[in-house]
Amino acid sequence: MTTPDHQSPASQPPAPTAKDRIYRSPMALVGGVLLLALVAWLGVDALIRGHGRTPWLALAGMILLIPLVVAFTVRPAVFANDDRLRIRNPFRVITVPWGEIASLRSSYSNEVITKSGTKYQLWAIPVSLRARKKATRRQNRAAAEAARAARGERTRGGLLGGGGLGGFGGVEAAAEGPIRAETDKVMDDLRDDLERRGEAESAQGEITVRWAYEVAAPAIAGAILLAILLATG
Repeated sequence: MTTPDHQSPASQPPAPTAKDRIYRSPMALVGGVLLLALVAWLGVDALIRGHGRTPWLALAGMILLIPLVVAFTVRPAVFANDDRLRIRNPFRVITVPWGEIASLRSSYSNEVITKSGTKYQLWAIPVSLRARKKATRRQNRAAAEAARAARGERTRGGLLGGGGLGGFGGVEAAAEGPIRAETDKVMDDLRDDLERRGEAESAQGEITVRWAYEVAAPAIAGAILLAILLATG
């Protein structure tokens, strides 16, 4: 006879899965909030103060613009855990198990390349050529400073009769690793996850794609209403 304190392995609750790491663009969020505030301010002002067809045009414009602003600024995000990568783009949500990803590519945009050859852009992790150039300049400055420090150490070591002390500054700078743009660092993290979890049994499965009708439907309705108002004006 077993006591209630002893449970069979089958009755044990499943182990909690790791929480998602969420990647988003801070600049897109800030820009989206400002745009939404501007649209709301202008639209509400036109609704209250407008005359004739102006309130209707303002309403149609708000119904069209607000979902689009949300879709392209606030909505995009990338969720990563040990089993899969979930990509929330403006009008689609793509769930890709690590086992189905062939590579993560960074050029003028960051993309997921599946084993079937399909490409999915990571809207939430935009490529910033300006940030890359800035990181390259910082890297070059750090390398130049390390070289100067190494020459100084060798000079002092030679004067003191201990030339073997030279080069410590260069070693310390190299240990810190290359300076990278933030979005490139994120892609490096995701590549590490792919290398670590790509063959795991729990990271296998099918790719799923869901269209974001909750975003597209209001935008389409606003566009139709605006077109009707302009056509009948």
